[in-house]
Amino acid sequence: MNKNRLLMGSIITSSLLFGAGDMTPATTEVIAIEESTPSSWSFELEPYLMATSIEGDTSLGRATGINVSVDFSDILETLQMGAMVHFEAHHNSGFGIWVDYAFMDLAQDTDGPLGGVIDVGVRQAVLEVFGLYRQPLAMGRIDYMLGARWWNNDFDLEINPALLPGSISTATSKDWVDIVVGANWLYEFSPDWSVKVRGDIGGFGLESDFTATAALGFEYAISDLMSLDLQYKATWVDYEDGEAGTRGSFAYDTVTHGPIVGLKFKF
Repeated sequence: MNKNRLLMGSIITSSLLFGAGDMTPATTEVIAIEESTPSSWSFELEPYLMATSIEGDTSLGRATGINVSVDFSDILETLQMGAMVHFEAHHNSGFGIWVDYAFMDLAQDTDGPLGGVIDVGVRQAVLEVFGLYRQPLAMGRIDYMLGARWWNNDFDLEINPALLPGSISTATSKDWVDIVVGANWLYEFSPDWSVKVRGDIGGFGLESDFTATAALGFEYAISDLMSLDLQYKATWVDYEDGEAGTRGSFAYDTVTHGPIVGLKFKF
């Protein structure tokens, strides 16, 4: 009997000891793990230089058929200000935004009537804003684009006829917006090099009678965040406002073209 009581006491004591041990407050270390969620947007910013040439003619009021052809060497001599930048934003759904702005302020002397000289000041700004949808391909992509091209041109004109005294001066500022549709295709033929082709067309007689862009180039990936952009680009426009040769009329029929060198930053 005493042995049974002693055994029972041992069992109870052991239970109390283990219970007391279980009642000791436990300290739990919580480790916070932050999962890096990829952003749904990606961006590209590219300042660039274009060795621009302009070929064509313009008409300001009664001064018609004025040649505004300027090659790159002339622009280097007469360029007063220039700014060129490209920006893209892409969502992982495939939709995105494309913005391109190019501005030049230059002056030129050209042959005028009766052997005289025409001093032409040209400030040309072109802003392109497109909505796009990107379709991935096996080794590249294609962007389908729809948007607008805004032209803003200022002209200062001074005519100095050789056989007449004095000079005639006039100035005008014209801006218009063209609806444009196009595509941009990129093919990655190596881990670092890609070839790209762009084309668009617009105007359709709503503002200008015609406008279009064609570009062909290469892109070299310097790193995951930076690439070198090399291409040749040409943009045509044929715009008329009013009847040629009448006061207040304006016409601009040119192609702006040249090689482009840009540095693209991705983030």
